[in-house]
Amino acid sequence: MKPKVFKILKLTLPILLGVFLIWYSLSKVSVSELLEYFKNANYWWILLGGILGLLSHLSRAYRWLFMLEPLGYKVKYGNSVMAVFAAYLINYTIPRAGEVARVSILSSYEHVPFEKGFGTVVAERIADLIVMLGIILLTLCFQFDFIIHFFFEKFNVTKLIVMGFGVILIGVAFILYIRKSQSIIATKIKSFIYGLLEGGLSIFKMKKKWAFIAHTLFIWLMYVLMFYVTTFAVQGLHPVTLGAVLIGFISGSFSIAATNGGIGSYPVAVYAAFSLFNMAEGPSIAFGWIMWTSQTLMIILCGGLSLLWLPIYNRKTSE
Repeated sequence: MKPKVFKILKLTLPILLGVFLIWYSLSKVSVSELLEYFKNANYWWILLGGILGLLSHLSRAYRWLFMLEPLGYKVKYGNSVMAVFAAYLINYTIPRAGEVARVSILSSYEHVPFEKGFGTVVAERIADLIVMLGIILLTLCFQFDFIIHFFFEKFNVTKLIVMGFGVILIGVAFILYIRKSQSIIATKIKSFIYGLLEGGLSIFKMKKKWAFIAHTLFIWLMYVLMFYVTTFAVQGLHPVTLGAVLIGFISGSFSIAATNGGIGSYPVAVYAAFSLFNMAEGPSIAFGWIMWTSQTLMIILCGGLSLLWLPIYNRKTSE
C-alpha cells in the first residue's frame, strides 16, 4: 500500500505544484496581458534562441558517443539524437524518467547494456554539474551580495550541514553492508554498481577527451546564449545585465527539477531572479513563459518525431 501511495505522490505532487505556480504567475500578470506580450514579441529572437537550444541538444547527443566508444559500442548518431530528444519529452510526464528511457532506447536498438549506458549518463551529469558549478562560481563573482543574502535568508546552514553528514554516514553504512553481504539482492546491486562505475569511468578512457570537454562547454554556452538572446524578444525587459542573465539562468535551470519540465515553476523562478534587479514584473513573467513555451514546443516536436521515427530508422538501417 505504501509504495503505491508513494508512486501516486511522486506523480501528482509535481503536477499540483506546477498548477499552483501557474496560478501564482497569472495572479501577477493577467492572461490577456500575457497574450499581449506574446503577440508583440520579436519572434526572430525567439527563433534564434530555439536554434541555439537545438544546437546544444545535438551536441549533447554527439558527446554521448564519446562515452560509449571506450565501452566498445559504436552507436549511430541518429539513434543518439532521437534518444536525447525522446528523453527530454518523457521528462515532461514523469520527472527523471527520461534518462531511463534514453538508455533503454540505446539498449533496444544498439544493444548497449542498460547499466553501462546508464553509467555514461551519470558521468555526463557529473560533467554537466561541474560546468554548472563553474557558472554559479562565475555568477558569485559578479553578484556576490545578491547570492549570499538570498542563501542565508532561505536556508538554515546548520541544518544543511547536519543533514549532509547524516546522508554520508548512511551511504557509508550501506556500501559496507553491500560489500560484505553475499545475498542475491546484494549481488545484483553490486553487479549494477560495477556496471555504473564502468560507464562512469569511461570518461577517463576516452581517446577524445578534449572533444568531450569542448562539447560540454559548447552545450552550456548555447544554454546561456539561448536564455540571453531570447530576452531581446520581450518588450520592456531590457536592459538586462550580465548578473541578471546568469542568476535568471541558474534559477530557471533549478526550477526544471521542481516540476515536470519546469511547467509553472520556470516563469516564477525567472521572475524571482529578475526581481532582485528591480526589473519590471510583467515583462519578467512574460519572458519566463515565452522562454519556456518556445523550448517546450521544440521538445514536443522533436521528441514526438523521434519516438515515431526510431523504429522506422532502425528498420531501414538494419536492412
